[in-house]
Amino acid sequence: MKGALAGALGLSALIVAMGAWLGLSYYLTSTLVVLCALAPFFVDLERRKPEARELVVLATLIALAVIARVAFAPIPHFKPTMAIVMIAGMAFGGRTGFLVGAGAMLVSNLLFGQGPWTPWQMLAFGTGGLAAGVATDALVRRGLVKRGALTWPQRLALAAGGFLLVVCVAGPLLDTCSLFMMVSAITPASAVAIYLAGLPINIIHGAATFLTLLLVANPLLRILNRVRVKYGVLG
Repeated sequence: MKGALAGALGLSALIVAMGAWLGLSYYLTSTLVVLCALAPFFVDLERRKPEARELVVLATLIALAVIARVAFAPIPHFKPTMAIVMIAGMAFGGRTGFLVGAGAMLVSNLLFGQGPWTPWQMLAFGTGGLAAGVATDALVRRGLVKRGALTWPQRLALAAGGFLLVVCVAGPLLDTCSLFMMVSAITPASAVAIYLAGLPINIIHGAATFLTLLLVANPLLRILNRVRVKYGVLG
């Protein structure tokens, strides 16, 4: 995994340099970099040759995240998908969280529409699952939390962290995609306008993530933790 990440980082730097030299559009260059960021996780999954039961659990988590997006389609921007992705990362680790987030966006866009925004959505939601998994693993190692048994203060802290993750990380990543797609010549004024326009949307999305984590995280984490321990999958 480390070798793949190092290779992706080196290739990203080469793409940026070539993009500047050839005068490629900001969007094309940035999208190629995003694809490089996604590739190591899928390459690592292929190299590990996971068992069928691991793939079943992974597919089930992706399906749950897709259903969460589809079910709330009538409510603009209020989607619990990021919360489900974060819960997957907390239960099975950052690598699985990233794959669930990226996979959920790829699959759900078969319904919502594929386009040049899809890699950015995969990166944004994958990052959410990765961050939740890495943070949870660190807290579990230090004995600060028990996987699948969060107290109310811990649930509040988790929900608040999910809100901030959407508003400060995932949302701005998607706004950056909008910036590259909508603006031919990027200026400070155009960037500020795009990010400010996206802020209310990110707050609504963050609120959905907050409420879902607060209400659903504990019972779902208990179920997923039993699956992880009993069947030894995605550990």
